[in-house]
Amino acid sequence: MWDGPYNAFPMGDFAPGLYVVGTPIGNLGDFSPRAREVLGAATHIAAEDTRVSEKLVRMAGGTGRMVSLTEHNVTQRAPELVEAARTGVVALVSDAGTPVVADPGGRLVDAAHRAGVPVIAVPGPSALAAALSVSGFEGDDAHFLGFLPKAAGARIGLLKKVAATASVLVFFESPNRLGATLVELAGSLGDPEVAICRELTKIHEEVVRGRASELAGRFKETKGECTVVVRCEPAAEAANDEVREYMAEMQRAGARRSAAAAEAARRFGIARDAAYAMWDEA
Repeated sequence: MWDGPYNAFPMGDFAPGLYVVGTPIGNLGDFSPRAREVLGAATHIAAEDTRVSEKLVRMAGGTGRMVSLTEHNVTQRAPELVEAARTGVVALVSDAGTPVVADPGGRLVDAAHRAGVPVIAVPGPSALAAALSVSGFEGDDAHFLGFLPKAAGARIGLLKKVAATASVLVFFESPNRLGATLVELAGSLGDPEVAICRELTKIHEEVVRGRASELAGRFKETKGECTVVVRCEPAAEAANDEVREYMAEMQRAGARRSAAAAEAARRFGIARDAAYAMWDEA
């Protein structure tokens, strides 16, 4: 048993288990020594796109078997990987960044836990954490939405629902849709302040802050990986005003408080208790 600093294992001494390994989101200088060691020791490496991840594995001197793990095959391939992790080192990596953040690896991790196989974190870069850190927005109540739905109605509905209770939203967006999404943000959330984090850690990295309406034109045509951080307190307050107005209407109509609160919670995507309290404010 290793008794070194921080209660960590020494380099190269890895117990069997599933290792969830963070990899660079752009700058290879962020490829940690521990991540290299794990990928070098792994007998199996699971990744959504093995073509991308294999380059890192070979850079680390690894010779393990690459296993493609996608939304469509994770259920079938998880049992084999879990069994391999009982006696050896199995690594789960993302195409870039920290696994399970907007990729199908979560089901493999869940399967390992259910089977009693150790799951070990090898922390590393994350576009989510990086974008929050450089946005300058308070992230105490940040909600991560992954990639937004492709349908405009579903996108706007999700944004309104989550912004009703969150102070910050973070999501990934395609550069082809970014301009249109900023227009939607301006129209549906009261033109919130946003931070566009593009190509984080790469040569053309930029972080730009401003109102959604102001940045929509600038990012109508852009390139690269985009992470969007939205400060949504004004939108949340506007949504609360809608709830208060609705509860007032229900009072005038003679509705019961509990029934009105339950319907408001469903309609506006807020907690029932919060809607119940607004009955007195109506």
